[in-house]
Amino acid sequence: MRPILALFLISVFLTPASAFFLNDDTTRKLMNRNTSWRTLRPTATATTSRSSMMLGASRFTSNRTNNNNANGINSSRRRSSPKPINAKDWPQKFPAKEHCSKCGLCETTFVQHVDTSCAFIGKGMSKIDDLESQVHGTTRMIQSQLQSTTDQYQDQYQDQYRHNTRFGVLHDDFPIMLVKGTEKNAQWTGAVTSIAISMLERGLVDAVVCIASASSDSDYNHEHDHQNEGRMSQLEPKPIIAKSVQDILRGRGVKPSLAPSLAVLDEIKHDPSIQRLLFCGVGCAVQAFRSPAVQDDLGLKKVYVLGTNCADNSPSSSASADFISSGLKVDKGELDNVKGYEFMQDFQVHVKKSSGDGDGDNDSDSDSNAIVYEKIPYFSLPGKIARSSIADSCLACFDYTNALADLVVGYMGAPLAESNGTGGAMDTSLQTLTVRNESGKEMVEAALVCERLEVIREASGTGKWQDFAVQTVAADGIVAEMIGKLPNEEGMPRWIGRIVAKVVTAVGPKEMNFASYSIDYHILRNYLHVISEWGEERGEASMPQYAKTIVREYLDRNKEFGELRDRVLKKRRP
Repeated sequence: MRPILALFLISVFLTPASAFFLNDDTTRKLMNRNTSWRTLRPTATATTSRSSMMLGASRFTSNRTNNNNANGINSSRRRSSPKPINAKDWPQKFPAKEHCSKCGLCETTFVQHVDTSCAFIGKGMSKIDDLESQVHGTTRMIQSQLQSTTDQYQDQYQDQYRHNTRFGVLHDDFPIMLVKGTEKNAQWTGAVTSIAISMLERGLVDAVVCIASASSDSDYNHEHDHQNEGRMSQLEPKPIIAKSVQDILRGRGVKPSLAPSLAVLDEIKHDPSIQRLLFCGVGCAVQAFRSPAVQDDLGLKKVYVLGTNCADNSPSSSASADFISSGLKVDKGELDNVKGYEFMQDFQVHVKKSSGDGDGDNDSDSDSNAIVYEKIPYFSLPGKIARSSIADSCLACFDYTNALADLVVGYMGAPLAESNGTGGAMDTSLQTLTVRNESGKEMVEAALVCERLEVIREASGTGKWQDFAVQTVAADGIVAEMIGKLPNEEGMPRWIGRIVAKVVTAVGPKEMNFASYSIDYHILRNYLHVISEWGEERGEASMPQYAKTIVREYLDRNKEFGELRDRVLKKRRP
């Protein structure tokens, strides 16, 4: 097994999903609760009253109308506005420099709050430790807390702590679920799009912040990615404020590069028609948005946050195009036909393309514009492509499961849809859904009432992942550079890579345990990155407690990872 795992040259791209494996006792407790997810059905009375909003979330609500002066201008808006930073100057003039995630905050007057809001400067992602309880009214249980309790208490919550440590706060009445959306032409089954549309249709929000494509907006494309040269504009992210179903539909599909979701903050603040908002975003953008200095200053009556799992984005759409052409070997003339790609649980990159482009599995649900999938084994990717394809901010991120969102959608903990004959196509596969608080519950109920979301079953998983995670880190091309080695120039021949992918998929962890493996791998790799870049003291200070707990588990139990850490530090020191 060890020789096979040593071939993990590009597993760096794995994206964790927010899901967990429940033991039988925990499952029975959840299924016996009167308010469990099984009681959620599309009924006219399913929407939860906003008056029952939890205390932790209510601290972020305010009323614009009551704060308006005689001219209808919010008092907070009369302050002198700081000057936003031009997007063309990224990353040199941005506070976090190379580790800036281009979330859009600094492109607005909210740049004045960057010191307390940014996920990559100051206390970094350790801010999650405090924000989690402020947002959800509680915090995740981690191992260090369990060790100080009685043995009986520890036994009772052993599985809950494991899942909370990795996947964040969970609503008391909801396990992580497997779901399907109903929207066609999405990257997956459209779960995020379906929920967002439902919130607008039910009148729960006035607008939705989401990421559309910049392909039809040449001015935006030029401003936000001046090195793009017109390539892959269909995957170039553009934040929009959607006020109609048609607007939301523009956000379908995953954009694989850094997205400035917060660049619309000033527009939201100055739009009196927006009193209730749904913000859709990834972990680093959500952390900045959740900062009281940002969310409170918007003066909204109600905010919902719908998050997605995220890891290892490209720094720009140009880098995405380079990865597709140089890493996946897609002909440059076919780049405009690529609709998206994902690093999947079968250790292959699934490239979604228009019909007639390359070998692939036909999408049975496609319309006249047929879709095909081309699958490239991870092991066939050149090791040298990893570093240029992943933004530095993603290497310093410890929030792939989106800890501060009310509701989270992911996929790495879900099974591939192999049984329906589609070969695990993205747009027929299940996704995971994590409900963190009452606002998240409201979103699920709205989607069920509108019949736009189908709950399939509770998430589950099998297989050990810890040794698997360490072997992946040890064979990672980016980690190799940290200890002075050069990554392999080329990957395996594809036919060999496919064999290896099938073997590793067969013997490795499945579903939710695969998600645990992916989360641990990314935390371990990124821990090595931050101590390599900033040293032990500053690097560890930027990490939330749950990430430090996971790292400590591996350092205590796995000699190989400890040796890797020592080699990284030795190379860093003069």
